[in-house]
Amino acid sequence: MTVPSPCTKVCEIAPRSRLCRGCRRTIDEIMAWPSASDEEKRRILAALPARRP
Repeated sequence: MTVPSPCTKVCEIAPRSRLCRGCRRTIDEIMAWPSASDEEKRRILAALPARRP
C-alpha cells in the first residue's frame, strides 16, 4: 500500500515559515516525496501536525 501524499492542492510556500501553506511540508520534502521510501513518507506525515499554526 502506498503512502498517500498530504498535498491539498494549495501550493504556496510561506516566506516566514518556509512551509507550504496547504500541506505544511518544506520544499525539500515536497521535492523528495516521489522518490522517498514509505518509511520516510510516514516520518514526514508524522511531523506535519506539529507544524500547524
